[in-house]
Formats: sequence, C-alpha cells, structure tokens
Amino acid sequence: MRQLLLDLSAQQPPTFDTFVTGQNAELLQRLQDIAAGQAQPTLNDRFIYLWGETGAGKTHLLHSVLHSLAPAGAQGGAIGSRLIPADADDSAFDYDPAIQCYLLDDCEQLPPASQIAAFALFNQIRELGGYLVSAGAQPPAQLEVREDLRTRLGWGLIYQLHGLTDDEKIAALTQSAQARGMTISPGILSYLLTHYRRDMPSLSRMLDALDRYSLETKRPITLPLLRDLLQQEAENETP
Repeated sequence: MRQLLLDLSAQQPPTFDTFVTGQNAELLQRLQDIAAGQAQPTLNDRFIYLWGETGAGKTHLLHSVLHSLAPAGAQGGAIGSRLIPADADDSAFDYDPAIQCYLLDDCEQLPPASQIAAFALFNQIRELGGYLVSAGAQPPAQLEVREDLRTRLGWGLIYQLHGLTDDEKIAALTQSAQARGMTISPGILSYLLTHYRRDMPSLSRMLDALDRYSLETKRPITLPLLRDLLQQEAENETP
C-alpha cells in the first residue's frame, strides 16, 4: 500500500490531450496552432499572457507547448522552444535565433534581476521574431513587477484561464474513468471533490490510484473503498 500511495505524486506527462478544456477552447486552439506551426500572427499575437488561480492549468499548458515543439537544436525539429521558470538563471533569458517560442512561468515570482532580463527578452523577440507565452497568478496590471515589464506583458493577448466547475470536473473524471474501463458512480466522484484536493491533476492521480487499489484489493470501486484510500493517504502524509 505504501508504494501505491507514493504513486499518487507521479505526474502524467502534461500534454494538450490531457488538458481538460472547459471554457478555455479559444486559448487552447491558439496554443495548438503555435505548436503546430500553423499560426499566422500579427505582431501583438506573438505575445500571449495566461493568468488564473493555482491549479487552473497554466503550467500544464506551457509544458504542453514545450513538449509539442522540438527542443532548440534537435534534429528535424520545426522550431525550438525554451521553458523559463521564475527561478531560472539570467542566462535562460538570452535570446537565441534557434528558439522560436519562449515560455515564461510564474511571472509574479520573478526576482528583480530576472525582471530586467525578461524585459530585454521581450524587446528582442519583438524586434527579431518568435513567440513569448507567459503565465502568472494575476492579470498583468496587478503584477508586482517593474512597470516596464508589466506594460510589456499586457501588450499582447491576455487570457484568463477559467477553472472547471464541479459538474465539468465530474464529467471529465467520468470520461477518464470510462476510458480506463472503470465503473464509477457520480456520487463517488462528488465525494472525492469534497474530501480531496480539487485541482484536476490531483483528482486524476487519485482516480488512477483508486483504479489500482481496486485491482490490488480485488474490491469494487465503492464509497467505502474510496474512504479507505483517502484515509490511508492522509495517514501517509501525516508527519
């Protein structure tokens, strides 16, 4: 059982296919077009900023773009890409003609030196070409960063990443369960939503664990089984 619980922390590869769209269809399509090399942007369209609450899927989408594009220098890759986390070295902000898509995460956490580097990168992309897809917890106007960078981040397309409603989460989990061949009632999923973490990555991992636990214990997926699993995971997390 200990190994089963440890598996809850395992991340599924973040891809466009594993992103639950909800009300974010336009944004998803735009990022997919960029990844497929099918976008025909104006100057402003080359800069995209995503914002939303924790767990809405911002980092998931940035990684989806990254994994859909060839890394810079890869043989046969159409375009290169680079993910820049907030704690990246300043060298990560260096402009490289081989990189056509830069992905900047957690803008609200950028330290002062990185804010200067991000501002310089924005101007180079604007002059020399490429895309910059950035993400943060607040819209650009509310970011506590340098004024010049805040202005630049608000210069292109801005998308609020809408979280899923409870009904949408249940529908997505039900579809995922059916794809696994699981028989699970909406009541069990409703209980999971109210007694576990509510972000989709955590819920999906718990669904995987519930499936494995059912197979290992040879018990059907019922509310008592879910309660048992949740209790054991809570005990596992207790120091």
